[in-house]
Amino acid sequence: MNDIEIFTIPTCPFCQKAKALLRDNYLDFNEYDISHDEENLRKQLGKQFGINGHVTVPQIVINGKHIGGYSDLKEIVSEGKLSGYLK
Repeated sequence: MNDIEIFTIPTCPFCQKAKALLRDNYLDFNEYDISHDEENLRKQLGKQFGINGHVTVPQIVINGKHIGGYSDLKEIVSEGKLSGYLK
């Protein structure tokens, strides 16, 4: 089974698109809403993923590999590379 994590905020349209793209590919995921402490959690995500500057959402991790955001996920899917990240 795949371990997919997505860090989101409810008002983010790209978060909604990323979740829909995962669902369209029949992938289950664990969603983490960071809106309750957004500023702190964005900083923590930046440190965790080695992102300098402002951390955007969504942030997506598939089987321990940080993918990035919606655009990164969309590119992986459209190039047919998603299976390389899955178990």
